[in-house]
Amino acid sequence: MKYCMDCGGLLREEFHSEREGLVPRCTKCGAYQFPVFSCAVSMIILSPDRKRILLIQQYGRQDNILTAGYISKGENAEQAAVREISEETGLEIKDIRYNKSEYFPKTNTLMINFICTASDDDLSGIDSDEVDHAEWFSYEQAREKIKPDSLAKKFLLMFLDKEK
Repeated sequence: MKYCMDCGGLLREEFHSEREGLVPRCTKCGAYQFPVFSCAVSMIILSPDRKRILLIQQYGRQDNILTAGYISKGENAEQAAVREISEETGLEIKDIRYNKSEYFPKTNTLMINFICTASDDDLSGIDSDEVDHAEWFSYEQAREKIKPDSLAKKFLLMFLDKEK
């Protein structure tokens, strides 16, 4: 962030706060400006028997990824996860639990990952505008099929390694 969100002045000084570290400060109005970034969710969706994982392909790409989406204003992360799953796959979720979060610099986004169990495994509700293909994979197949060198793979491997 280069400009003050209060007055538009340049942020040139950094104030050292014992609790916050270095915080950008506006030289024009003196306001402190904390970092601004997007928040999104990604979900490891398990089949009702918790033996398979849903991977999707989107936007003409052949990479297998996790269902994900941005948190809308007024939502908490869990609400966004349930909404995104419903919108993209038509699935309802019977439980949801936190897995891990990580900042993704490429899109300036804090990604919050959840493990969700679907109420059923019927994929007939897939939204073809958002999802090109969706398929259930065994844990080992998912490990092999997930997009290499991706945050989705990092989240998935963390989950799978805990499940051993």
